[in-house]
Amino acid sequence: MSPKPSHTAITARKHAELVLLASFVLGTGLAQEKVEREGYFEVRSASTQPVDGVPTLDARLQLVLSTEALAALESGVTLTIELQLQVIRTRRFYIDDVEAELAVRYELQYSPVSQRYIVRNLNSGDQDSFATLYSALNSLGRVQGLPVIDDALLIDDRSYRVRLRAMLNTERYPAALRVLFFWRGQWQLQSEWFEWSLER
Repeated sequence: MSPKPSHTAITARKHAELVLLASFVLGTGLAQEKVEREGYFEVRSASTQPVDGVPTLDARLQLVLSTEALAALESGVTLTIELQLQVIRTRRFYIDDVEAELAVRYELQYSPVSQRYIVRNLNSGDQDSFATLYSALNSLGRVQGLPVIDDALLIDDRSYRVRLRAMLNTERYPAALRVLFFWRGQWQLQSEWFEWSLER
């Protein structure tokens, strides 16, 4: 079993990531790029099916990284991709109520040593690696059998909707960088909400 990295090593790696990321955001890391791609996230389809009393999610997403995000990833910066899910109770004479919210976060990392892309589910701890970025993003874009909410928490005679979106989460970075992200569209990767009726 290989030894766990020390706290000092982890801190040094995070510091190196932030220095790299800052260079890309400020433009110095893109000096060799001739064509910049904006990138986009899109929910292509989504539905829920009851399994043992629990609605589960199946979804297909298109995840395309921008030039800056891709360059940062391939230079060693870890990206966090988040799926946000809401269960909404429909009310006739009042504002609709959000009954439950779920966020599933994934880390996407490139290992120059193995030349593989690593996808890590931060909720479950599951991890897999892929030979190409296309394969890694394709895996992230295929959601199957994700539990949404226990049916016992839902009221029998009420109607519910579910909505889903995907986003590039930048909360792990310092506030100064997040301010820069706000003004750079290449880091504002977020899909529109995709909404449908909850099948029970």
